[in-house]
Amino acid sequence: MLRCFLLLAVAGSLSSCHVGRFFVYNFANITDHKIFPATEMPASTKPQPFAVGPDSTAALTRIKTNGKKGMVPLTDYLDKDTRTTAFLVIREDSILFERYYEGYTAGDISTFFSVSKSITSLLVGIAVDEGLIESIDDPVTKYIPELRDADPLFQKQTIRHLLQMRSGLQYTESYSNPFAPMAKLYYGRDQLGQIEKMSFREEPGTKHRYQSVSTAILGIVIEKVTGEDLGQFLAKKVWEPLGMEYAASFSLDDKKHRSAKAYSGVNATARDLAKIGRLYLNGGVAPDGTRIVSADWVEQTLTPDFDNDFYQYQWYAKEGRIREKGKTRYFPDQAAAETAAADLGYQAQVVPSQQKPGQYYVNYASGDIYAQGILNQHLYLVPEDNIIIVRLGKKYDDGYLWMFPYVRDAVKRPAAEENAVKR
Repeated sequence: MLRCFLLLAVAGSLSSCHVGRFFVYNFANITDHKIFPATEMPASTKPQPFAVGPDSTAALTRIKTNGKKGMVPLTDYLDKDTRTTAFLVIREDSILFERYYEGYTAGDISTFFSVSKSITSLLVGIAVDEGLIESIDDPVTKYIPELRDADPLFQKQTIRHLLQMRSGLQYTESYSNPFAPMAKLYYGRDQLGQIEKMSFREEPGTKHRYQSVSTAILGIVIEKVTGEDLGQFLAKKVWEPLGMEYAASFSLDDKKHRSAKAYSGVNATARDLAKIGRLYLNGGVAPDGTRIVSADWVEQTLTPDFDNDFYQYQWYAKEGRIREKGKTRYFPDQAAAETAAADLGYQAQVVPSQQKPGQYYVNYASGDIYAQGILNQHLYLVPEDNIIIVRLGKKYDDGYLWMFPYVRDAVKRPAAEENAVKR
């Protein structure tokens, strides 16, 4: 009898609460678009595909990386040693390399996970341009009245704080704990109801902490000011005018509340994700000349924020630090550090060391920016050279950020000048 009761209890849990759904579906999967209700986004009535340029397979083959059998060409590595499903390289609006793996094709959609955060940021920019959001320095309570009766610190939390991941909320970004706020947000059925009950760790704006709930709140702000599903707003303002080739969707918390998973729920193809990149490289203008978002919003997004851990408007800046033999290089005085920073050719910042008082180190940003998802979904942009790289996959593997600069350099270099590039 006890065993039957326990089985019934487990069955009830699996069907009614986020913990049960966590154990049913377990960890993130690029097919998660199949398990949630969603707002459908049709393909554009006027598709604007990329042109096809000269095949750069040979250039990428000359890039070598450590595969399971030692140093192998990048193309072999993607195919045999990773769970990559799509890899695209685009320059000057032309596809130079496009391959699909694991049975995927150009028309197959994947869940983008946290790449969705960068797309939500775009929607915030559009809402600001249209005056739906008066200022990103407005408190969120101006647009979400339900939070006026929640923790008083919501009155101080601004849209800018959320864009910069400085919410101040007591929130753990844990993907393995079924009882953590992240699991409840992802598998729960009323995200606003969950947010209303949250408390604060510190005053908003105090510290940068990566939290998906920040983007969830941004999505709710947009839903409030537009009066429509986030997916409907995305379809109307971005999907149609950018000429997306395939239908897509935006996952929701449930059928009743219909609040979008703004932090993870965009489900689309690699080609159409690349078109979001093209929009930013074109300064916010679609290929047909239609302005989608202001040039100022794009500029703010593309400008590395050294004081916010190189994270700006829900995008990352590709950053680094001057190193010597793999370790941080320290300079004996500020002048020496500034000279080294000037020689880099990148945006750089001289920082006084707390560990070694009187010495300095140099952080820098290459100018590349990227959006990233939990399974290493990537939209990587090289504004200086008008290059877009998209990687989608079923697994994190060993990371890809080290790889993209090599890909960038390979497609920039004339074929006759290319040499084997080793990791």
